[in-house]
Parts: sequence; C-alpha cells; structure tokens
Amino acid sequence: MCPSQKRAIQNYRSRLSERGLVRFEVLGRDADRNLIRSLARRLAEGGPEASRLRAAVSHSIAGEPPKKGGILAALRRSPLVGTHLDVARPPEEGRSAEI
Repeated sequence: MCPSQKRAIQNYRSRLSERGLVRFEVLGRDADRNLIRSLARRLAEGGPEASRLRAAVSHSIAGEPPKKGGILAALRRSPLVGTHLDVARPPEEGRSAEI
C-alpha cells in the first residue's frame, strides 16, 4: 500500500474516532449481511431508537428468563379490562365412555 493510501485510511479512522465510532470486522452468514449492516447503522446513529434497540438485543442475547407476571401485566393492559363479559359456560355432564 502506498503512503498516500495509508494516510487516507489513518485520516478516515481518526475522523471516525472523533465521532465516537470504530471500525471492526464480524463473521456471519451471507444471508445476515443486510441485517447486521442495518443493525450497526442504527446503533451508530445514537438517540433513543438506538438505545431501545441496544437494550432489546442485549436482553435477547443475555438469555435471561422472562420476568414473572408478564401474562398478568398483558391482561391488565387489555382493552377489555373493565368490560363485563359473561364467560360462564353451561355445565355439561360429558360423554359416556365404554370400558
């Protein structure tokens, strides 16, 4: 590599570091190329969307079990909360089984 190319790369990398970014290489499947690039681009942008995405990916990779009470919390957020639905079923004796 000639000196001018080396200098151009050094200048490019110093500009990246001024913005708080670094260049690195990852290995992955070819099918995931666009996904990884778009993920890296979103994370590099910063802001609340990047923070949310970073937290979701970190949580997913950590492999921690979900918190208890998640189903109950989802039911409490339901739009049907407070409505009076009749969910009673008539009693049935069932079928007779021949043994």
